[in-house]
Amino acid sequence: MARFEPCHGKNACRDDGERCLTCGRGLDEIARLRNAIDALATLAIERDYDNSEEFATYVTRKLFKTINYRREQLG
Repeated sequence: MARFEPCHGKNACRDDGERCLTCGRGLDEIARLRNAIDALATLAIERDYDNSEEFATYVTRKLFKTINYRREQLG
């Protein structure tokens, strides 16, 4: 199983055209995560949530549960 390495900040990013040389993640993975985060932020803004921290906490909790559930299903 791989270990997630968080971004060290946009100013720290250096890539070789395929992966970030700082965190080691592939550029496709980085783009997919940015798109997912952008979609969640867009949803919160479109719904005009004034409790964005509660929204983010809910998303975190549900994501964790979904990952664990799917791993259990895979066996």
